[in-house]
Amino acid sequence: MHDVELDVHGLMSAASVLEAVLREAPGEHAQAAAARLRDSVVRPLKEITGLPGGGDDPAAASSPPEPPGPSPEGDPQASGGESELPGRLRELALIATRLRVRFPEQPELAETAAALQDLALARADAGSVVNLQGALEALQSGLEPQIRAARNGPYLVTNASDLSDWLGRPLPVRPQMALCRCGGSQIKPLCDGTHARNGFTDDKDPRRVADRRDEYVGQQVTVLDNRGICQHSGFCTDRLPVAFRAGQEPFVAPSGGRMDEIIRAVRDCPSGALSYATDGTEDRDDADHHNRRKPAIEVSKDGPYRVTGGIRLAGAGGEDPARSEGSSREHYALCRCGQSQNKPFCSGMHWYVQFRDPVPDAAREPTVFEWAGGLPALTRMTRVFYEKYVPQDPLLAPLFATMSADHPQRVAQWLSEVFCGPKYYSTEHGGYSHMISQHLGKGLTEEQRTRWVALLLQSAHDAGLPNDPEFRAAFGSYIEWGSRLAVENSQAGAKPPARMPMPRWDWRTAAGPPGSRVSALAPAAEEEEPEVVLPAAGEPVSFGRHIKPLFRTADRQSMSFAFDLWSGDDVSQHAEAILGRIRAGTMPCDGAWPAAKIDVLQRWADTGKAP
Repeated sequence: MHDVELDVHGLMSAASVLEAVLREAPGEHAQAAAARLRDSVVRPLKEITGLPGGGDDPAAASSPPEPPGPSPEGDPQASGGESELPGRLRELALIATRLRVRFPEQPELAETAAALQDLALARADAGSVVNLQGALEALQSGLEPQIRAARNGPYLVTNASDLSDWLGRPLPVRPQMALCRCGGSQIKPLCDGTHARNGFTDDKDPRRVADRRDEYVGQQVTVLDNRGICQHSGFCTDRLPVAFRAGQEPFVAPSGGRMDEIIRAVRDCPSGALSYATDGTEDRDDADHHNRRKPAIEVSKDGPYRVTGGIRLAGAGGEDPARSEGSSREHYALCRCGQSQNKPFCSGMHWYVQFRDPVPDAAREPTVFEWAGGLPALTRMTRVFYEKYVPQDPLLAPLFATMSADHPQRVAQWLSEVFCGPKYYSTEHGGYSHMISQHLGKGLTEEQRTRWVALLLQSAHDAGLPNDPEFRAAFGSYIEWGSRLAVENSQAGAKPPARMPMPRWDWRTAAGPPGSRVSALAPAAEEEEPEVVLPAAGEPVSFGRHIKPLFRTADRQSMSFAFDLWSGDDVSQHAEAILGRIRAGTMPCDGAWPAAKIDVLQRWADTGKAP
């Protein structure tokens, strides 16, 4: 018996025992963990050993577990139910990962390690999850980052650093992952072993579009296109229909668009089917973004995995898979519906078979960020704005002549956070105070502001953002409000409050009534401070006598968009958030509170919030 089989038997026995125990335990979590152990751990290990239940017989997936036996990697036998689940899963994940590293060419071990890593990290408490993630990453650190398409199985993703959904929201990343390839997993995008039961095959369809590269010569640029690897996302035909003509021949009319717009469309092609040439020489390197993009995998909406950043794609045996003529290695699209005619690459069949991702809660109201299309859509809009409209506009071009290369991405991150998306801008760029600093002293004019708004709205249209009245009302109201603040904050002598919170614009947001915000141009006024009487030790704390006087008129005005600091009910409802901002120094926005005042507010919150 080979070394790998000897080691696998111990791991398989331990996983089988734990699966059997959990199968008898009450609770949905225990049952879900048992099913995952059976289908994504025990099954692939049986495939290595040749035991029944390795995927050929659908009924065998539910066969009784093997009796426990010794393990060369330790003896992680389960002795309890759900209460011991996190510890047992941690042990199994570490053992499986060590085996995966020792036998890197065994895809079943990669699939096993992926399931156990995900189970262990998902069940770990907050205090241990970072340590476990670090331990697993350290074990796998010597493995090449890659995506391996397992034979008739999942995509085995090793040492990826960036996995996101179609809105640009980060998804949990494990050192080893198995991503669904058959389209049938109930835990998409992760694999749950369904491919072993639903007859999935990764064979190419002989009826697929032929591998042929076409050349379309234009006045300034030549477009190169291979329909055999097109995923039919519509990025080119929707955004530049005069040059990329759906349903017409020739498909590409390279003289029908500006050179920069055609090149932008080529670089945005997610499948790598498009490239371009000038003066007879192909510029594949530029079409591939000069290989400067970070490695990333996007789980597109109801469509393929979009891979960027040059992540190596390998076949089942680790070999370099056959590529279509002219295809990109920097970016490509992988089938996720299980029906592609050109596996592992997407051929657009997800559209024809009406492949759909599960909707967690159809009744939940989407945020403005989600309705807009998330970070990718907002980035598309800002790129159109700064790449197409700003350079040719005499009013705006001088303002942005020295902007950084990532400025469009930063603005998109700001807008994403404003519209209730993830805190991209605050986390990466410093939040509100940094944005304010970018406008100080610029002396923006109303004419420039008006042009900025008009061209940004046009860019939203060009980029395909929603055009319904509700979205445009929410989007337009923030653009108008924010641009006026930018003008105000840019004037000579402006002193905007430094630590205001990030704006949060939802479907019901308004900026508040006039006077609710402290103007950056307001003359400094000597405000008569209310008398603050701090309670004596042991004295009951009341809102009217002790808490309300802590907040000045300026404090109340600056926060009126969110709540009324002179309302006992409002402060009671938001006490935890207010305390958090005060402790962090972000409220009030012109200076931190002394510890004595913070302690009084905390006492009031802890002792019943008396009126």
